[in-house]
Amino acid sequence: MSEDDAPSEASESEDEGSAPVSKVPAYNALLQAFQESASSEEPRRKRRKIEVEEPEETIVEELDDAEENGASDADAGVEGDSDEEDQDDAADEEVAEDLEDEDEDANDPFEVHFANPENNELSSKLKSITSSHWMHEKVAAGKEANITISRPANTTDAAPRKAVKNVSQLKLKKRLADTAQAKIGTLSEIEQAIAPSIFNYQDLMCGARSVENAESLRRLASLHALNHIYKGRDRVLKNNTRLAQADDSSDLELRDQGFTRPKVLILLETRSAAAKYVDALMELCDPEQQENKKRFQDGFILSEEKFGQDRPADFLELFEGNDDNDFRLGVKFTRKTVKFFSQFYASDIILASPLGLRRIIEHQDPKKADSDFLSSIEVLIMDQADAMLMQNWEHVEYVFDHLNLQPKDAHGCDFSRVRNWYLDNQAKYIRQTIVLSGFVSPELNKLYNSSMLNYAGKAKYATTYPGSIVDIGLSVKQTFSRLESKLPASDPEDRFKYFTTAIVPAISRYPRPPEGGQGILLFIPSYLDFVRVRNYFNSSNATQHISFGVISEYTSVSDSRRARSHFITGRHNVLIYTGRAHHFHRYRLKGVRRVVMYGLPENPTFYNEIVGGFIGTSIAEGKLDPAEASVRALFSRWDGLKLERVVGTKRVANMLREKGGDTFDFI
Repeated sequence: MSEDDAPSEASESEDEGSAPVSKVPAYNALLQAFQESASSEEPRRKRRKIEVEEPEETIVEELDDAEENGASDADAGVEGDSDEEDQDDAADEEVAEDLEDEDEDANDPFEVHFANPENNELSSKLKSITSSHWMHEKVAAGKEANITISRPANTTDAAPRKAVKNVSQLKLKKRLADTAQAKIGTLSEIEQAIAPSIFNYQDLMCGARSVENAESLRRLASLHALNHIYKGRDRVLKNNTRLAQADDSSDLELRDQGFTRPKVLILLETRSAAAKYVDALMELCDPEQQENKKRFQDGFILSEEKFGQDRPADFLELFEGNDDNDFRLGVKFTRKTVKFFSQFYASDIILASPLGLRRIIEHQDPKKADSDFLSSIEVLIMDQADAMLMQNWEHVEYVFDHLNLQPKDAHGCDFSRVRNWYLDNQAKYIRQTIVLSGFVSPELNKLYNSSMLNYAGKAKYATTYPGSIVDIGLSVKQTFSRLESKLPASDPEDRFKYFTTAIVPAISRYPRPPEGGQGILLFIPSYLDFVRVRNYFNSSNATQHISFGVISEYTSVSDSRRARSHFITGRHNVLIYTGRAHHFHRYRLKGVRRVVMYGLPENPTFYNEIVGGFIGTSIAEGKLDPAEASVRALFSRWDGLKLERVVGTKRVANMLREKGGDTFDFI
């Protein structure tokens, strides 16, 4: 966990979801701005490039060295690579005439969505989006799932949703089709549900990612990313040939580009996850050469195992391997070669963590800060979004705030080739966003509503939940107490008041066994709530002194070991344990007799591990009678998503709305 995970003091950008569509002829405005900038600054190179593979300290050193040698900020860190990049581009030009002989299909989603959107239809849909007018349709997506399709309110061209059972039904580039059929072939139930949205360029929020389906979803997303890159690059190369062969190119209006080259951004939480995506991409594109592959393996892959196989599967998937969450990687695709660690402005795909991108965007030196490389992102894939929730979510919001902004510099852009919707500042309505998560949270719902504004529509895939309470494998009393909270903003205060008046007195009355302590584990999902409760227990405001220890995500190993020891021996009756501490360490705590949940965990697996695992261990060791074990969990009306995953879809509605009582018991 990086020190940058602490809440940032950077101010949050205003939401642009309701901003009106630009009516200004942006081509002239941008051109004038760049001309004014050029007249007041030193001459710049054709492209501004950023070293993306090194740690921040290395980037700073290279920039400083360049400045000492008299180079401009735009040139810093580029020496030694620019010639190679130009040679790669020249090689592509040489083979342009040998591109696959594929006729442009007017029904291809790439053509419909990106290349030739119908102007009147686009304008009409954007009016609905900026006014937040959507129409919704919920359809079944298998036995225990559904998918909600949302389109701009005045959509008139919505075609029936066609089932996709095999990748052969997708409109793929020929160079991908055969490999995709061999590697993927028939789609699973969840893939069949989401593939129409992915390959028709709708936004997608998938809240059913799991360890079991992670690889197949990763391959499907990688296939879409490659297909998009290939179609865009081939069109540019064909148009380059047309321009070169034309007697008079002034009559040709070939708008086939963005402001900058990177078109796909893959946001991931760890280097290990990035390595898995690179493997999926390479498996599908099967290049003849992979430049800097050894360097990539050394920087992103750990060969040795760090944990035993007794750890939970989701923990191993996230943290086994290189779990560093500060990285960024540019990848460039040519006809026969894939190059890792390419400069951002020469890359087709950027793989990065939210923290890694933020450190470049908000560089301490304003002259070195840059986000123009995100100006032309057309497909954004965010995988393991639930893991990002356990970090500083503000990093994700910060990256989204800097997507598809009009660039501050020209970067060698040929504006005569830039698509009109880029010039009109409409790129964020064209961009496709794909979010894969183990579950949907309020933060993800906010992202879905405010930042996923695709004019083609958006889809949310959700499953029904049987509930974690059915999987704990124990017959213990589980009590869910509903607290009254009228507004989300007042929920922390309402929860604290309920806890101090109703729960603390009950904790002090719990019987103490002949040996050991009361064994009360107080689970608190939020760190801010944890600080408040800890300070309360330390103060004289508590009804009576309660001996307690703490384990948070910031507790040192030695302090954590000491707290666990005092809890087992009974020196501490209460052990306060945070959600992020469990996420990062998955401690197997002993001596637990009762569990009090200040709030429900976002991840339903945590409920199983804490109740079934911790209490189950005490019962299995013969130190606890099941009749003496108990669970008390607090929830409010704003915890509906968490509650559904714990108690089940069928039970949640009654528990949130029932007026006859606020206590619900399960055994």
